[in-house]
Amino acid sequence: MHSTCNSTDHATNLAEIAAKEALRFFRGRLGIEFKADESPVTQADRSVETAVREYLARHFPQDGIFGEEHGFQGENRDRVWIVDPIDGTRSFLSGHPLFGFLLGYLDKGVPTLGVIGMPALGETLVGVPGQGATMNGAPISTSDVTRLSKAVFFVNEGDKIYRDEPSLFDRLMNAGQTRRMGYDCYPHALLAMGHVDAVIDYDLQPYDYLPVSAVIEAAGGVSTDWDGQRLTLDSDGRVISAATPELHRDLLDLIHPA
Repeated sequence: MHSTCNSTDHATNLAEIAAKEALRFFRGRLGIEFKADESPVTQADRSVETAVREYLARHFPQDGIFGEEHGFQGENRDRVWIVDPIDGTRSFLSGHPLFGFLLGYLDKGVPTLGVIGMPALGETLVGVPGQGATMNGAPISTSDVTRLSKAVFFVNEGDKIYRDEPSLFDRLMNAGQTRRMGYDCYPHALLAMGHVDAVIDYDLQPYDYLPVSAVIEAAGGVSTDWDGQRLTLDSDGRVISAATPELHRDLLDLIHPA
C-alpha cells in the first residue's frame, strides 16, 4: 500500500461518510429501481457511491475505482479501490438493519485493506492482512475452532444454493454444530469478530467478496473460492470463509466429497 494510505484513517473516514449517507435514506421513502439482474437499486446506493468516489478522487486521484453502481474507472491502474455502497439492498429497502458498506483496496489485484461498515449497527470493521483487524478500533480475531462438527456456521444465499446445488445444500443442512441461514456481509463480519466459525457464500461479485476476505484474513481466518484458490477479481463468486485452516479444509471436503 502506498505511503498516503499507510493508516486506516481514510478507511474509517469513508465508512463514516457512507454510513451518514445511507442513514439519510434508511427506512425512508426510497426511489427503487430494478437492474437487469432484477436486484434492486435505490437512490441510496447511488448517493453513497457518489460520496465515496468524490472522497477518493480528492485524496487518491492516481488510483482506479471499481464500484457497483458506476463501474470501473482506471481499470488499468495497479492500485484500485473497490466499493459496494450498500451490500444488501434488499435488506436496506425492507428496513432490515443488516445491510453493509464494503470497501477494499487492491494492489495489483491483491486486497491489502478491507472495510465492512454496518451503518445501522454503528459497527466498522477494518482489516489489513498481516497487520490485524479491528472493530470500532478494538482488535478482533477469528475463533480457534478447527472441526466442522464443532462449528457455528452461516449458509449465505441458501435459496440459490438449494436451486443450483441441491445435494450440497442437503449436506450443509446436516453439517456443523449450529447453522444459520443468511445473506450479505454481516455473517462474514461475525466470523472476523469470532462469534461464528465459518460462512459458505454463493453468487457474489468482486466488490462483495474481496473486501470481506481482506478483513477475515487480517483477523486470522481463511477466505477462498470453493476450490481453495485465492480470491481475485476473476473468481467465480463462490466463497468459503473459515476461522482456521483446519476448519477451512473440512468445508472443502464437504463441498467436494471423495
